[in-house]
Amino acid sequence: MKKDILTLFDLEKADFELLFQEAAELKARRKMGIVEHVLAGKSLGLIFEKPSTRTRISFETAMIQLGGTPIFISANDTQIVRNEPVMDTARVLSRFIDGIAIRTFSQDLLEGFAEFSTIPVINALTDMYHPCQILSDLMTVIECKGGYDGVKIAWVGDGNNVAHSWINAATVLGFGLTLACPEGYEPNKTVLEKARAKGGTHIKITQDPAEAVRDADVIYTDVWASMGQEREQNLRKKVFQPYQVNSALLEKAPKEVVIMHCLPAHRGEEISDKVLEGPRSVVWDQAENKLHMHKAILKVLLTRKE
Repeated sequence: MKKDILTLFDLEKADFELLFQEAAELKARRKMGIVEHVLAGKSLGLIFEKPSTRTRISFETAMIQLGGTPIFISANDTQIVRNEPVMDTARVLSRFIDGIAIRTFSQDLLEGFAEFSTIPVINALTDMYHPCQILSDLMTVIECKGGYDGVKIAWVGDGNNVAHSWINAATVLGFGLTLACPEGYEPNKTVLEKARAKGGTHIKITQDPAEAVRDADVIYTDVWASMGQEREQNLRKKVFQPYQVNSALLEKAPKEVVIMHCLPAHRGEEISDKVLEGPRSVVWDQAENKLHMHKAILKVLLTRKE
C-alpha cells in the first residue's frame, strides 16, 4: 500500500526514526563519495504552484543522487489551470511516474490529489503545513543535541505552516514546544485542537518571546509574512517587531541554545544579521539537511513494498 506524507500526522514515531536513520546514513555515505543507485529507473514529478529555491533543488538533487529522474512541472503548464479535475490529473500521472511532490496553496487540493493517486504524494509545502521542512530540521536538532527526547523548541514569530508542522511533530514525538506569537497571529485553532486530542497537551502558546526562550535548546523563527501575505508586510513589521530574534533575546536564553531558520531570511526583520551569522546559528547545516532528508523520504516511499 502506498504511503503519503501530507502532514506529519501521517507518520508514526517509528516512521520518524526510520527517516532519521536513513537520512544520517545517506549523508555519511555521500561524504564518503559513495554513489547511490537505489532509485535507478524511477521518476519523481514536482508540481509547484509557489516559488521555491531550497525545496525544489533539494528534491531534484536528491532524486538524481539516488539514481532517479526528477521531472519539474510548473502548475501553469498543466491542464489543472484549464480546470481539469485534480482526480483526473492524479490518476493519469500515477500511470507515468513513481512519486510526486506538490507545493501548492491549498491543503485540500493536495489531499484530493492523494486520494486519487496510486503513487506516493509528498507535501512540499501548503499554506497549512510544511512537513518535510520539519523532518530535516529535526535531523539537525538530533545532530546538535544528540536526540530530541527532552529537547525544548522555542518558536518565535508567526503561527504559520511551519509552526503547524512543529506542532504535529511535537505531538507525535513528545518533545517540548513553546510558541511565542503576537495576539491574533497564533497557530490555527483546528491544528491546535487536533494536537491536543492526540496528546499534545505539553505544547504551550505565549505572547512573550522571553518566556519561550528561557529554557530553550533551540530557538526557531521564520519570515513574518509568508507567500500570499505580501499585502500585510508593513502591518506585520510593526506587530512582530518585539519578536525579532536578536542578541537581546539570546541573552534571555541558555548559552547552549542553537538558532534555526528555514530560510529565506529577511535579515533585520525576524532575525538580526548578527544572530543569523553568529556562532549559535546552525542555519546552513539545517539547509543542507533538506537534501539528505529528502533523499531518505524518497528512498523509503519509492521503494516501499506492498
